[in-house]
Amino acid sequence: MPTITLPPKENALFKRILRCYEHKQYRNGLKFCKQILGNPKFAEHGETLAMKGLTLNCLGKKEEAYDLVRRGLRNDLKSHVCWHVYGLLQRSDKKYDEAIKCYRNALKWDKDNLQILRDLSLLQIQMRDLEGYRETRYQLLQLRPAQRASWIGYAVAYHLLEDFEMAAKIVEEFRKTQQTSPDKVDYEYSELLLYQNQVLREAGLYKEALDHLNNYEKQICDKLAVEETRGELLLKLDRPEESSEVYRKLQERNPENWAYYQGLEKALKPGSTEERHKIYEDSWVKFPKGLVPRRLPLNFLKGEKFRECLDSYLRMNFSKGCPPVFTTLKSLYTDKDKVSIIEELVVGFETCLKSCRMFNENDDGKEEPPTTLLWVQYFLAQHFDFIGQHILALDYINAAIDSTPTLIELFLIKAKIYKHAGNIKEAARWMDEAQALDTADRFINSKCAKYMLKAGLIKEAEEMCSKFTREGTSAVENLNEMQCMWFQTECALAYKALNKLGEALKKCHEIERHFVEITDDQFDFHTYCMRKMTLRSYVDLLKLEDVLRQHPFYYKAARTAIQIYLALHDKPLTDDNKESQADTENLTDKELKKLRNKQRRAQKKAQLEEEKKNAEKEKQLKNQKKKKEDDDEEIGGPKEELIPDKLAKPDSPLEEAVKFLIPLKNLVRNQIETHLLAFEIYFRKEKYLLMLQSIKRAVAIEHSNPWLHQCLVRFFKGVSDSADLPEAVRTVLKQEISRLFGESNPQSYNKNYLSQHSNCIPHRLAAAKMMVYLEPSSDKMACEIATALDESLSGKSIQICTEVLEALRDGQLGDAQQKAADAYRAACHKIYPYSLAFMPPGYQDNSTNISANGDLSAGEHDDMANEM
Repeated sequence: MPTITLPPKENALFKRILRCYEHKQYRNGLKFCKQILGNPKFAEHGETLAMKGLTLNCLGKKEEAYDLVRRGLRNDLKSHVCWHVYGLLQRSDKKYDEAIKCYRNALKWDKDNLQILRDLSLLQIQMRDLEGYRETRYQLLQLRPAQRASWIGYAVAYHLLEDFEMAAKIVEEFRKTQQTSPDKVDYEYSELLLYQNQVLREAGLYKEALDHLNNYEKQICDKLAVEETRGELLLKLDRPEESSEVYRKLQERNPENWAYYQGLEKALKPGSTEERHKIYEDSWVKFPKGLVPRRLPLNFLKGEKFRECLDSYLRMNFSKGCPPVFTTLKSLYTDKDKVSIIEELVVGFETCLKSCRMFNENDDGKEEPPTTLLWVQYFLAQHFDFIGQHILALDYINAAIDSTPTLIELFLIKAKIYKHAGNIKEAARWMDEAQALDTADRFINSKCAKYMLKAGLIKEAEEMCSKFTREGTSAVENLNEMQCMWFQTECALAYKALNKLGEALKKCHEIERHFVEITDDQFDFHTYCMRKMTLRSYVDLLKLEDVLRQHPFYYKAARTAIQIYLALHDKPLTDDNKESQADTENLTDKELKKLRNKQRRAQKKAQLEEEKKNAEKEKQLKNQKKKKEDDDEEIGGPKEELIPDKLAKPDSPLEEAVKFLIPLKNLVRNQIETHLLAFEIYFRKEKYLLMLQSIKRAVAIEHSNPWLHQCLVRFFKGVSDSADLPEAVRTVLKQEISRLFGESNPQSYNKNYLSQHSNCIPHRLAAAKMMVYLEPSSDKMACEIATALDESLSGKSIQICTEVLEALRDGQLGDAQQKAADAYRAACHKIYPYSLAFMPPGYQDNSTNISANGDLSAGEHDDMANEM
């Protein structure tokens, strides 16, 4: 239909509709739409129908909105308004690609419409269509050359396309138009100058960047950034004397910043360890209270020099009472010599402090206060815990608690020791004791909740968190709203351990949604940052969003979800109704009646719980209604509810797993686990070329990984056994297998792997599992290989021993291995006496449960420790 031109009266009403939409007066807008559409002549006026649809979309009536906008578009296909409105509708539904198409159609009929161009540029940068973004920004610059956002947007487009020199020229041209006096402080102009300098540096124009910094130094507000940038530039330009001066000034400003010392080292280029040490000795004189200049030399010093430096560093910290001193030294624990010096020195301190209240008997200084001994014991507890001597660690921490039973940090470390010793229930109990000492401390509260989740106490953890969540809503919902991902990650793992796979998947999907929200939230910053000139932060934000799913929170959630979907593919959840039907057929009338009554009672209980939940939900909805009224047209409508039962019974578990896998394959390529999870999915899908791709990438990262070895053997056997492969695929696989394996068959490859790694438990376990996988009759030999616990074997840990025990129990090392499993459990119990995984069958956790108010119920905590 051709475009209908509205007469003046109706045209004035239409303009009022647009104004109402802009001011979010949606009800009034609908009234004016009704007045125009009520006239039979204009009942099918396309633009009015489209605006009515857009207004209804803002009120949450999505289906009706789409119908009206499509109807309007059909009636007026040449109207830029109809296409623009359809694009806005698609944008509110996060269908950005579709919205871009609509905007391009709108521009066909009105190519210089500023609003459409701006909206298009926002979507292009959101979707990272950088070439398109540059073209759109160029059009905007031509149309509005006086607006600074036009210039900045165009410069940023070139910057993101990595044409740094062009970006620098555009920013310089724009800067010349800015009228600012050299003495006036203007924050936005200052940010522009710093952004310009960043672009010059990224272009590799270090000389120009330094001149630029010197010329405009007075007009830049962030003086610290100026000095730090100057130091870096002077180093790059190989002007060491000047750069060393800059870094010395920076040290005076903040003597605790590691980067300044590293910068000074690069500038002075010390030729030997003595010269390098001299730099820090000079800093000790300048900053006698500085800890960093005493800590950094410990990284490169060795032997007696290391001991001297460590001695003075530890004395300062222990006298002062500095809890994180062990954390600062943790990075040194890769060097065995340094570990033994640390142990010898601190144990010596403890002995002398006990006998004469001094660090050394030969000291003529004053006596140390009693707290110094406390911090030495606190350090030793962490030290012995870290090197795996948990019994010694507990002795030290118990001695510290006896002397100061009100210090929260001590209970925190005691809980940590129990966790590392494999008794998470006891650890949760001690963490609860710690938080009971200060219930207003959110950090301890969070720690306690985390430990409770690890111990499988999900309800108690929720109650613990509810002390700090908003009143009137359930703790879990509030934590989800606040994107509290550590809680959801731990919850997912806890539910997975309890075999509640639907609940675990719900948590994983909630975390995935948070990342989608974070990606969508950048939308508001595209215009805001141009307006406020925070361009350095804006470019950093865009770079962060590009690799957002590299974050450990996403990685953990995705890994957990993939593992669950693989388990659901291997062993789908059966319908409870079918199971119970099969059971009832074998029952007598009396038993059947009993069962029916039991089921009725359970149903009633479930109904009551459901009613309670609904009442709570209604209350929450009322609270949220007020909030909803303020929502603007950006809302994407209600999200699909995550129902655990539905999630646990997917139609295609492997397809769901792939959705979580794709971001990992793109962004976390350097983790071997990514490729091994990919292999597990493709192995079940029988996609041999994709399996090959996964194992080749994994081999490049760590070719002797035990899990990778299992994947390689299964792949080798799978290719050998498969008969229906296309000829081209078989040729490629044959070539790659001969390159990867060299050997003629999987058995000899597995044997060779075992002989190469015969002194490492994880590798032995992997080889033993594959032995049984390839030849089930070799289970006896495989069992002996996997269960060896000789002193000479490396890689021994609670985790790996638990894996061996599970492999014995679930038949991965052959059937009927119960006797071997019992013997292995008893052997492990001797090595790890605190670990719950290796407790005798009759063992019951005697200590009582944790109550929600943060107190331990009566009962002696150390029963088990005393027993041992």
